[in-house]
Amino acid sequence: MRVAALAAADDFDGWRDAARSLAAQRVSPAEVVWQVGDLPTELFGDEAIVTSDAPAPRVPRAFIDLARTVAMHADPARFALLYAMLVRLIAEPRLIDDKADPAMRRLEEMAKAVRRDIHKMRAFLRFREVAEDDGGTRFVAWFEPEHHIVRHNGRFFVDRFAAMRWSILTPDMSLHWDGETLSEGPGASKADAPDGDPVEEVWKTYYASIFNPARLKTGAMLKEMPRKYWKNMPETALVPALIAGAQAREAAMIETARAAPGGNSMGAWAALRDEAMGCQRCPLWQPATQTVFGEGPVDAEMMVVGEQPGDQEDLAGRPFVGPAGQVFDRAMAEAGIDRSRVYVTNAVKHFKFEPHGKRRIHAKPGVGEIDACRWWIEQERGILRPRMTVALGATAARSLTGKTVTISRERGRVLTLADGSAAWITVHPSYLLRLPDKIQAEEEFARFVEDLKGAQAAMA
Repeated sequence: MRVAALAAADDFDGWRDAARSLAAQRVSPAEVVWQVGDLPTELFGDEAIVTSDAPAPRVPRAFIDLARTVAMHADPARFALLYAMLVRLIAEPRLIDDKADPAMRRLEEMAKAVRRDIHKMRAFLRFREVAEDDGGTRFVAWFEPEHHIVRHNGRFFVDRFAAMRWSILTPDMSLHWDGETLSEGPGASKADAPDGDPVEEVWKTYYASIFNPARLKTGAMLKEMPRKYWKNMPETALVPALIAGAQAREAAMIETARAAPGGNSMGAWAALRDEAMGCQRCPLWQPATQTVFGEGPVDAEMMVVGEQPGDQEDLAGRPFVGPAGQVFDRAMAEAGIDRSRVYVTNAVKHFKFEPHGKRRIHAKPGVGEIDACRWWIEQERGILRPRMTVALGATAARSLTGKTVTISRERGRVLTLADGSAAWITVHPSYLLRLPDKIQAEEEFARFVEDLKGAQAAMA
């Protein structure tokens, strides 16, 4: 049995050197015990590794990059797993691309967890100011990583905070920067880190002032910033109250508009639309020209929900004005429905596209983008209280129901939404534009018209 001794928990270079030597000597993974630092092994009389002069085995570069990341994982078996995969890759290099292989999949998941932990340290670590005996100032931060990523992140914090002196304390090790040299020290405890400072109060005041309810994504916030990190971040003490305040603010905004003298739902709708103009709940607002909100009478009995604005809608700032909108208008006319008495909107309020030269090609919204925009749809429906909500396509159906809907199964019948109101699901008119066969397109258009008639009749 061979013992491979590594200097530290994240000693990738030591693992690589030992693994090369072992592989060159064709030592089976079952014959190797990987020992980190001074941690004892369960074996006695172990044989140390002797460096071999044999040529180092060749493996795909992608595996070296993967191994470098996995070496930082907290799993005690990480080095043994990596060596076992190395031996397999020497015989079968293409295994690196086999995502179905259990061992390879496990290593990929471990690497993903490490990358996530690296990001969390960079995103959630907060420095606090402390005074030193020499009259100078040092900034100290406490962090509890899940994996051995502290040393790896050292250069990031040096580059980011090069002008100040700081220390990062963690249970296993500490990093210290004096403005010129980065040094390491032993682990520490939470008690060694300060609780707060004047800078923190300034930051909390600033954070509260920039908190925008239109950007609020509570689910994403909890997913990306787990509560275990909140205790180390001064602004998170404000989060519960800010969330409640944001929701109360928007609810009050709508109720105030409804109660305005001589006002009705129009005031509430106008306030909601104005709020939506600054929506940043998902990244789609960045490349889009503008928010495209719904339009139509706020006392409409029928509300129609499409997918998202298209290129022309994005430029015009109005829904259903492009080619699909023209098909919709024609179908509504043939169905005998007064288009001017219908409120039209979209499940997603910003145009999602992929640039192709000077053209912007429609891209289907993702689940996260649909769910981020559900708040606006729910508020629109709350103001209008339509007797019938018609969903055009799968995106609109998901926006209304909160789940994936199969159009062919639910099409052409009344559905009951969570609030007890009625809904009707059909295809999106853009589907009709994509049909290459003219006869089929005419047949599907006629069927679309019948769907609209059915929705109208269900309101009787």
